[in-house]
Amino acid sequence: MQPTTVDCRCGKARLHLSEAPVAQFHCHCEDCRAVTGGAYAPLALFPAGGVTVSGGDTATWTYRTTPRTRCAHCGTLLFGEPPGMGVRGVSGFLLPAELFKPAFHIHCQRAVAPVKDGLPHFKDMPAAFGGCDEVIGW
Repeated sequence: MQPTTVDCRCGKARLHLSEAPVAQFHCHCEDCRAVTGGAYAPLALFPAGGVTVSGGDTATWTYRTTPRTRCAHCGTLLFGEPPGMGVRGVSGFLLPAELFKPAFHIHCQRAVAPVKDGLPHFKDMPAAFGGCDEVIGW
């Protein structure tokens, strides 16, 4: 992946992405729904060192266990940083369409708006993330 820079909605905070994502997916868990206000959250996981912030001020808060960072000016969710995983989950809404390529859905047993898109829909998590690979057929 070529280094990429994406901006928050107001353009004051910039994310510099210098490494390729390790996974891209849609998450239907209660936490993601609560912090985004949506039915699911599109996420791209990048190595934590491959995501840096410049420009405007940011604010970080923790919802349950995951610290999340937003632009302090416009409130755009920039990324979450699950403890102990060494990754930053960048909002797929910020990424150019050619960069965001989700491969699956997770936490689908908690979905409030099932999405029929031809991707695998894991009941909880895929085995690569510590789950059991059980899928839900929508």
